[in-house]
Amino acid sequence: MNWYLQSSNDSDVAKSTRIRFVRNIKGFRFNITDKNELNNLETYIKENLHNIGYGLKFFRLKDIDDITKMSLVEKNLISPEFALNKNESGSILINDGENISIMIGEEEHLAIQVFGTGLDLENTLNLAIELDEKIGETLGYCVNKKYGYLTSSLKNIGTGLKASVMIHLPALAKTKNTKKVLETISNFGINISGVYGENSESTGDMYQISNKQTIGITENEIVQNLKAIVENVMKQERQARKFLARDSIDLEDKIYRSYGILSNCKKISSDETRKLLSYIKLGTDLGILDELTDLKVQKLYLYTKPANMQKYLGEQYETIERDIKRAEVIKQIMSEK
Repeated sequence: MNWYLQSSNDSDVAKSTRIRFVRNIKGFRFNITDKNELNNLETYIKENLHNIGYGLKFFRLKDIDDITKMSLVEKNLISPEFALNKNESGSILINDGENISIMIGEEEHLAIQVFGTGLDLENTLNLAIELDEKIGETLGYCVNKKYGYLTSSLKNIGTGLKASVMIHLPALAKTKNTKKVLETISNFGINISGVYGENSESTGDMYQISNKQTIGITENEIVQNLKAIVENVMKQERQARKFLARDSIDLEDKIYRSYGILSNCKKISSDETRKLLSYIKLGTDLGILDELTDLKVQKLYLYTKPANMQKYLGEQYETIERDIKRAEVIKQIMSEK
């Protein structure tokens, strides 16, 4: 299974980990806007792809249909801004397991992304560094002894590293402590954003926590600082779950009401599905709801999103039709043996 359908010991709160390096390649201007220049960069990368390895395959954005592009956004493999580029410029390197995704021509020349399940910062960082070094040896990076990796934006200079963890905080939300906890950790040089990165909103009690500082600190220090903060948030979320579990009838009622709606609805929107799945996941993780497995919950999260639902069914649907088909997909996944 691909990483986004897997679970780990920390998956009750930490859904996934991402390590992202931004890099620029020697011999090419930063912030390329000219299509011919970008094409030259893409050709250079494509010609050297066999030397990089890792099973990476090259795709131009203009050759990918809209539903496939949005399915990649829903998996967090590419950014919404990159997918919605009206000029359809840029390209992607991606492997079969989809735990490696590299955007070419987003903010910088390369946005190298490696993904892991649960809270797995160290292992994900090790793979990302290994991949990053291989690409650097093959293509050649713009780097300065004093300032580190050179980028067009000061927010990325230095290590060029953005480490992030996707976390599920339903109990903190139900006890009205989410804002307090997130405001506290923001004072420690941490970004808090929605599911799809900066400027996106949280849906279904999901948040991304990531580092702000990229210069004057090593990659390992960034990851260890982030890990300590995420572990603290996870601890508070688990404590809030214990508090909610004291009133077990009320919590079980909300969980099973959510399960009842999802398993019996005839049509349902993506937004309502996200809200109900937050209770479903909470119930499964606490052992209250034993009708579903972790795998089924992961599938429900993925295949009820608009683009991935249409990929799952192999058909395209209008918005109203999608709400009907989503209810059917939910029933199919729930009834799997």
